[in-house]
Amino acid sequence: MKELSVNHLIGIKYIQKSDIDLIFETADHFKEVINRPIKKVPSLRDITIANVFFENSTRTKLSFELAQKRLSADVISFSAAQSSVKKGETLIDTVNNILSMKVDMVVMRHANPGAAHFLSQNVKASIINAGDGAHEHPTQALLDSYTIRESLGDVAGKKVVIVGDILHSRVALSNIFTYQKLGAQVTVCGPKSLIPKHIESLNVKVETNFIGSVIINNQIQDGCNKKLVGFKLTEKSIPRKGYKIFT
Repeated sequence: MKELSVNHLIGIKYIQKSDIDLIFETADHFKEVINRPIKKVPSLRDITIANVFFENSTRTKLSFELAQKRLSADVISFSAAQSSVKKGETLIDTVNNILSMKVDMVVMRHANPGAAHFLSQNVKASIINAGDGAHEHPTQALLDSYTIRESLGDVAGKKVVIVGDILHSRVALSNIFTYQKLGAQVTVCGPKSLIPKHIESLNVKVETNFIGSVIINNQIQDGCNKKLVGFKLTEKSIPRKGYKIFT
């Protein structure tokens, strides 16, 4: 039976291509499961998972909880706003208190970059990073790459442009690592003020203009090409969070 090379999912930076391939193969199987009339399987039966969110979340938190329950895990949810964190309890103390209830895994979102890595070094449970500051959001990047794989057949050899606020986006960094591990060429595009310094060291291209044909939803938009060539991006011209265009 294949196994991941890591015990934690802290960031895409720390996993191998073989791990991504195994996750995608497993997702292929469970995609068939969720299309059944009964969408529940016993894969995580007798496993207790704590969703520990120090930031507000809707889609990520609900997605994790729904997946966990469909895999038959026992789920407990933690909200910092209604906890002893408000009284000064530290991150490690908070999580250790939760782990004392015989929790096997922690899914955590935290405002501070590196919080998930720090936690993985100080507690015994497996840690899944659901977003740490502007650092990484590995599960979102895996989903993005899986979607490209389903739509275009393979990520390898594709040219991916990540457009928007790259500086403050934790998803952007995870996407860069994922696409590169899967063999894609990555370009980031946005105003210079929203592009991290030295990002070229990650072997990505940097653009501030849209140049060339644009493919959206697998269809070439002929009219878009003329409109976008030479279009200058400013902070006002893009949404706060990044979005992706495939070329």
